[in-house]
Amino acid sequence: MKQLIIITNSLTALLLLSGCGSSKTVAPSQNSALNSISKSTAATEKKGAMQSSLDTWLQTEWEPTIHKDKEIQKKYMKKVENNTTNNIVSQKATNDKKEVSSKVSYVEKKDRPFTLQEYVDKAKAYMSAKPNDYEHSNVKKVESLPVIGK
Repeated sequence: MKQLIIITNSLTALLLLSGCGSSKTVAPSQNSALNSISKSTAATEKKGAMQSSLDTWLQTEWEPTIHKDKEIQKKYMKKVENNTTNNIVSQKATNDKKEVSSKVSYVEKKDRPFTLQEYVDKAKAYMSAKPNDYEHSNVKKVESLPVIGK
């Protein structure tokens, strides 16, 4: 009797589990009920306000300041020379003269991993180029706020 109960329980469990394993599931991208509530492309359609302000700060403040520092240029960037040719026509003679000027610019090296030391060096260069002004910062305001819990 005991063996009959064990056999019937195991057959029932086997039947239920094999039935669940063979049923087709619907991928989340094909689930119309889920897509009507939340689309999977909603996050990639537009950037948020914080991300766009960070991107503009990086382009206008961080990168130009970092690219001017000599130590950063030597350690983390490679030198690129841009040669430009200007044609100069003299008024007395019809001979064309060419003037070649070269501008040196520095570009990030792409073939190496970003390290924490690189970020520390760049932050140090940025802080030395743009010192913090205590009078115009929010430090006094934050220090004057009441402390919760005292």
